[in-house]
Amino acid sequence: MKTTFEIRYAAHPSDVKHWDTSKLRSEHLISNIFDIDTVSMVYSLYDRMIVGGAMPLNERLSLEAVEEIKAPFFLHRREMGIFNVGGSGKIIAGGVSFNLNYKESLYLGCGDRDVTFESDDRSKPALFYFCSTPAHRNCPDKKVIKGDGIITAELGTMESANHRIINKMLVREVIETCQLQMGMTELKPGSVWNTMPPHTHSRRMEAYFYFELPPAATICHFMGEPHETRHIWMQNNEAVISPQWSIHSAAATSNYTFIWGMGGENLDYGDQDFYKETDLR
Repeated sequence: MKTTFEIRYAAHPSDVKHWDTSKLRSEHLISNIFDIDTVSMVYSLYDRMIVGGAMPLNERLSLEAVEEIKAPFFLHRREMGIFNVGGSGKIIAGGVSFNLNYKESLYLGCGDRDVTFESDDRSKPALFYFCSTPAHRNCPDKKVIKGDGIITAELGTMESANHRIINKMLVREVIETCQLQMGMTELKPGSVWNTMPPHTHSRRMEAYFYFELPPAATICHFMGEPHETRHIWMQNNEAVISPQWSIHSAAATSNYTFIWGMGGENLDYGDQDFYKETDLR
């Protein structure tokens, strides 16, 4: 196995508005999340969130404490949320095994212990997507699946092309966390817009991971300040870093599903500043 690690620095919005497409993509787009027998990590200095993935195929993979986090274990001062977006697999944390099927999630609180990933079937490997944020105390590990006490909300309409189901899974109303909040939004067939009208939330950043996008389809993620927007074209199984000052929105050439992960000082999902579509520039 191998572990890849990359650092992405935070930037002022007045600087970002001058970036070209290549620079914008290199700083915010996260590709190659799933490589065979690899744990991939991108460390963002926006709220120090780590976004990554693990694809165990031929061997069990370990969540390594990379040198840059200066800790004996990865979860020494961190918590993490994990979603399986591939075949069935298991995560073993401190000797406790958690089986995760497609679209099931797991929360791991901070604390020194080994964590490993493995697939049940090599022909259908598990794809574990994760977000991790700093944590000052331990919260209990817990597996969370749809229908298991999670909070769901049905928003939008087919007429406005944004009919979607929001699954609030690893959030404070469902489990105890320090600062990490994660969930999954599923767009209905015929709908392509998410997070419309767009919003910002100054007390937390966010990472979006897009999947269930057909091979020939593409998605356009919109970011930037409301009066100075930018966009990044993305493919299936890619993620994007969205700063606190940036809007959150996207549209695709097909319906899709995305996992949102947030870190910051506020756990209130409703802490959002909305903007009218007609005010965007």
